[in-house]
Amino acid sequence: MNIHEYVAKNIFRKMGIRVPESLLANTPEEAYEKTEIIGKPVAVKSQVLTGGRGKSGGILFADTPAEAEERTAELLQLKIKGEKVSKVLIEEKIEDKADEYYLSVILDRDARKPLIMASMAGGMDIEQVAKETPEKIVKQYIDPIKTFMPYEARNIALQMGVDTSEIAKVGDMIWKLYHTFNEYDATVAEINPLIKRDDGTFIAADAKMAIDDDARFRHTKIKEFDEFKDDKFAYVKLDGDIAVIGNGAGLTLTAMDLIKYYGEEPATFLDVGGGASEEIIREAISLVLKNPNVKVIFLNVLGGITRADDVANAVVKIMKETDTDIPIVIRLTGTNEEEGQRILKENNIPFETSMEKSAQKAVELLHQQE
Repeated sequence: MNIHEYVAKNIFRKMGIRVPESLLANTPEEAYEKTEIIGKPVAVKSQVLTGGRGKSGGILFADTPAEAEERTAELLQLKIKGEKVSKVLIEEKIEDKADEYYLSVILDRDARKPLIMASMAGGMDIEQVAKETPEKIVKQYIDPIKTFMPYEARNIALQMGVDTSEIAKVGDMIWKLYHTFNEYDATVAEINPLIKRDDGTFIAADAKMAIDDDARFRHTKIKEFDEFKDDKFAYVKLDGDIAVIGNGAGLTLTAMDLIKYYGEEPATFLDVGGGASEEIIREAISLVLKNPNVKVIFLNVLGGITRADDVANAVVKIMKETDTDIPIVIRLTGTNEEEGQRILKENNIPFETSMEKSAQKAVELLHQQE
């Protein structure tokens, strides 16, 4: 599960990683107040779970509280890759930048080990750096059974090529980031950029974290988990591009098998249950839309206790609320199917009655985006 930047930065603070002074705002008026409290020029940063927000205009700057209020009003009207901005982080603007580095720890599932990646080419698209100048990225696997020692972190800093006077400081950041990753059962913990200020200190200007869904029970103090309660539906995030939602574990698994049969991988297993209400369907679709990997949604419903018209109403409402560009493929049959199909037709939302055709259509829509 991805978590917002403001949550990740609160975790970083707790783990001793220095981050800029920042406060969360849900309205333009709150942004004005929070900027007054910070008392400096600020960055107004949209809080979304999709990547590339900077390139999408999701980060603006303000010198005064009034400007921050205006910038927040602009951002709250914005959608980034289909996700509506509902809150912003008001953060002190870092203007004294001497250098920008990149640090991350990810879970390499194939190797079954954490992988530390570090580079002096921070603040850039790390995928582009890896492709064009891979020698600029230091990679080191960590044995999860053994204790990761501070001297090992300093060795990574040395391999990065940082100045001798910075090895201890950068090594300390690497060591703390790894222990944050480990302590919070993360699958990703990333700082990009790690900024070296003119006075020689280092600060994490951005924070990205994803936490293993199966470890949520160990982190009950992270309030953001509250919106994904286990009693609503069963949800597992996967590595593919097509989100699969079904009303029953068997239907969901069968739909996933069909996606794989047609040559692609599911991005989610999400079972809303056999008696899912309109509200639950809406929450399920809203949840998968927050997954930045999702490019197509496959909703597989065989109405029994779940009514097809409730499903159709849920789809219509969530598509209007989010105005997302992500296509949805619906297989809709069962109880009240004629009414449900009528609702979809009236709103120009296509559907199928065959699960096989729906899965094939979902894969075709994915390929059209490539």
